[in-house]
Amino acid sequence: MKRKLIAAIGVAGMLFSVAACGGDDGGDSGKKAGADGYAGQTLTVWVMDGSSPDQWQKDLAAEFEKKTKAKVTFEVQQWNGIQQKLTTALSEENPPDVFEIGNTQTPAYAKTGGLADLADLKEEIGADWTESLNESSVYEGKQYAAPWYFANRVVLYNKKVWADAGLKDTPKTRDEFYTALKTIGEKTDAEPIYLPGQNWYHFVGLVIGEGGELVKKDGDTYVSNLDDPKVAAAAETYKKFQALSKAPKDKDEATPQQGEVFAKGNVGAFIGMGWEAGIAIEANPAIEKQIGYFTIPGATADKPEGVFLGGSNLAVAAGSQKQELAKEFLKLALSDKYEGQLAKLNGVIPNKESLQSNLKGNAPAEAAAPAAAVGGTTPLIPEWAAVENDPNPIKTYLTAVLNGKSPAAAAKQVEGEFNKRLAQQQ
Repeated sequence: MKRKLIAAIGVAGMLFSVAACGGDDGGDSGKKAGADGYAGQTLTVWVMDGSSPDQWQKDLAAEFEKKTKAKVTFEVQQWNGIQQKLTTALSEENPPDVFEIGNTQTPAYAKTGGLADLADLKEEIGADWTESLNESSVYEGKQYAAPWYFANRVVLYNKKVWADAGLKDTPKTRDEFYTALKTIGEKTDAEPIYLPGQNWYHFVGLVIGEGGELVKKDGDTYVSNLDDPKVAAAAETYKKFQALSKAPKDKDEATPQQGEVFAKGNVGAFIGMGWEAGIAIEANPAIEKQIGYFTIPGATADKPEGVFLGGSNLAVAAGSQKQELAKEFLKLALSDKYEGQLAKLNGVIPNKESLQSNLKGNAPAEAAAPAAAVGGTTPLIPEWAAVENDPNPIKTYLTAVLNGKSPAAAAKQVEGEFNKRLAQQQ
């Protein structure tokens, strides 16, 4: 899967004002297919660069056209600048009928009226969508999108380093993971784990694993919840593992690229996306045969660690004049056939657990899949958008904890900035 796709996954959406042409009824959107189906109509679908392989588009278009008598045009978009481009498009008379939207972007567009209500589609085809994957498609109790594909972090490890430490099996619990890393430190010259202090999406996963929330409601306003004991427990887990690493406490996983650090061959493991193996291999082709993958272990063997679920949903423009036709497209695109094909071709997690068998043989995807059902996202509120802007206060919080502040003191340190950002009106 293209690196730039997954690199973009999980970037929180900006909240824009979308004055969609037409209401949720979509003007002529109520027209049903006639005797000739939807003959003469062309559906416009925006997909992001790298999201859908050519073969997937070709097969889907052929079946869609056979079923509906309508044409479909796929228009490939770039992640860079997409939020403003989509916002503008949704305010015009002829918006894209169907479009891919980042899962954490969805609430912002739903709030401003840009997305059509897909409750009927969910009822018809979405009964077995994985709940954790569908959460980002729902805003204030209404279904404004449909879950499409997802990805999450795994442990990438160096098989040779583990063998040199006498480790034969991969760990199944958090304690076993920690013990294995300590063994690497004691029995080899390798760095047990490369874990920079600001790999904050992994921290989000730990918070999810603890059942915690990063924000809470104070009246009608969202405020920081970093002082919650569950968030503190996640921070302590992060600190425990980071103590085994030589990585800087004030940098993230891209500074330097952790895959390049791992490529040198003297690191036992790191926590990242499966595609980051490609960075390591590009830097050192010889390391390819040494790379293994496993699911990030949780507190107990029966449940993986919480993970941040990055991914994309498919939505229908509220201003589209072809909403019925758009839903026919979604019924096909989200069917087991095409979800399975996409999972197999791109190595992404499909919207149903029953379709994960399509990942067989793709080692990083197989390692990622078990955690999907227990994963989550950053807060699915439009107000979250500003929080992630640099300097991200959660990164500041993590560095403060790693430098010796208590989680409570670190939460207090960033609380003002955190709340200021949550209060921003986009």
